[in-house]
Amino acid sequence: MDINEIYTAPVQPALFNIAEDSSGLLELFPGIWHLAEMAIGPDTRARWVAVTRLYESRAIRLLPLITYLMATRITDPDLEVRAVVIKALADVLSPDDQGHLASEAARQGLKSYMTQIRTRNIYALIQVLPVHNELEGCVANLLNVCPYAGNQLADILASRKVSLDIRRYAARMIGLVGYLESIPALERLLARLESRVHGQQSMSFAPVEMTDEADLIPDIRRALAFLYSP
Repeated sequence: MDINEIYTAPVQPALFNIAEDSSGLLELFPGIWHLAEMAIGPDTRARWVAVTRLYESRAIRLLPLITYLMATRITDPDLEVRAVVIKALADVLSPDDQGHLASEAARQGLKSYMTQIRTRNIYALIQVLPVHNELEGCVANLLNVCPYAGNQLADILASRKVSLDIRRYAARMIGLVGYLESIPALERLLARLESRVHGQQSMSFAPVEMTDEADLIPDIRRALAFLYSP
């Protein structure tokens, strides 16, 4: 199909409500598609520019295809690109400054996508937080529509292959979002770490990795306090 046929199609009612939501976006369609192509390209700077402009244009709030495209960039290899994507996706789930919601199709499409993500995507979300801790609320909002993320976050928290700063944010997200099913995993990990600490008290020295891992104890306790609170 020739691309011009898409632009000249008489109606596209499934995408968004033109009268209420377009705000001139129709005239920007060719530019939107170009930015979408840039967003999946090999050049990091071009991807950052593309996702930033898609966010600023409000296309992600109106067009479910753009919302889906941005959601696939959660695992972008560049943290700065990922940071913009996280802000943009969280924005889809929230009213704007005038109290208007994103289009129903965009919101439902994003929620559907997020229910299907697993460990790789969840890790990619929290991996941004040690660099951009101001996005903590955005990540929590996204994880709030991921009903199965609690187990994956608990696995990340328990993994000694993951850096401590990311593990700490995994614990924090479990508590903030309220994944009650993670309580047994957190209690087991807390008991193991506390047992190690007590064992080390009778030693004159301890391996560095064991001592560092004990730094997770306050974060796990806080997460459990959140989960136990009424």
